[in-house]
Amino acid sequence: MIAGVLAMLFAVTHAWNGQSAVLPTLDIRTMSTDTRTVFTYVWHIITAENLVFGIAFIFMSFQSERSKIRFAAWMIAAILIVRLMVILGVTAILDVSALTDTFIDSIAIVIYVALIILGTTMKKKQSAG
Repeated sequence: MIAGVLAMLFAVTHAWNGQSAVLPTLDIRTMSTDTRTVFTYVWHIITAENLVFGIAFIFMSFQSERSKIRFAAWMIAAILIVRLMVILGVTAILDVSALTDTFIDSIAIVIYVALIILGTTMKKKQSAG
C-alpha cells in the first residue's frame, strides 16, 4: 500500500516538475517541434508508468494470495532498477559532474525498490476470529 501511495505521489510530482521546471527550460527556438514533442512524451511516459505502478501496488495490497503478486512486484522493482541504471549511465556518459544532481532521485528510487521488496517478503496478518 505504501509503495502504491508513493508511486502515485511520484507521478504527480514528476508531472508537476516536468511542466513547471524542466519542459519550459527547453530552448524552443533552436529545437524542432518533433524533438520537443518526443522530449515531452518521453518525460510523461515516466509519469504514466508511476501512476500505473501506484494503481497496481494499491490493488495488490488488497490481494490475499501473496505468491500471485510477488512476480508483478518484482518486475516493477526490476523496471525501476533499470530506470535508475539508465539515469545514472546516461548522466555519467554525458556529464559525469552532473551525477550529484541525480542523488535525490537515486535515493528515492532505492527506497522505493526497498519498500517493494520488503512488501513482497512480509506476511499478511491474519484476522482473529
